[in-house]
Amino acid sequence: MPKATHHKQLSYNGSSVGHLRETVKELLLVLRFIPLGFSALVPVINPIGSAVLFLSVVGNPDPPTMKVLARKIAVSTIWFLLIIQMAGGYILRFFGISLPIVQVAGGLVLAIMGWGWLNQQEPESKAAPISASSESLQDKIFYPLTFPITAGPGTIVVALTLAAHASNPSLLYSALAHLGLLFATLLIGIVIYFSYAYADLMTAKLSPSITQGILRVMSFILLCIGAEITWNGIQTLIKK
Repeated sequence: MPKATHHKQLSYNGSSVGHLRETVKELLLVLRFIPLGFSALVPVINPIGSAVLFLSVVGNPDPPTMKVLARKIAVSTIWFLLIIQMAGGYILRFFGISLPIVQVAGGLVLAIMGWGWLNQQEPESKAAPISASSESLQDKIFYPLTFPITAGPGTIVVALTLAAHASNPSLLYSALAHLGLLFATLLIGIVIYFSYAYADLMTAKLSPSITQGILRVMSFILLCIGAEITWNGIQTLIKK
């Protein structure tokens, strides 16, 4: 084989390996933010607790109506979270708040919330039942069924913190990280749909002790995520 051809083949192989490594790195970045976003949002949205509140508002409609409400609330929540995640950076820049500060503050808020729920002795009180027709329930899709029952103020803090955590001077990094958060948000929407569509069956089959056990595990996960995000923000501030 001529020497020039041999060098070209080596250069081509090296280029292919380099492209493969970059692709794997990009894929891993997306895969990293999917579980991060999902595990951070699930505890604050609290599908089990939210399903109980959802039932207290809608009462006991027929299964088809329940599924329609669940689908509309899930879609509304997805859009709500995506708008916060996409506009979060612009909001922070408008108020002159740096991303590391949001990571530290938001992470501390998450950790405090997780610690509080982990040590909570009494379950939160349920909302008073509201008698409503199928038509009037359609007017409650965003308020109060999406906000604040499904995605409350704590969820907004989490979404802003995740958006700050995903933002980076590198445009490619930010795009891939936000893509991972997009997939995580879609998964959250699926969880919300099934939690609400079958809320009556789920709450009937789960004993209070099992429900509280699940909530405690989610609270601990939220505490750990808050600590990790806070530490990442502190590291960035120290490097400055």
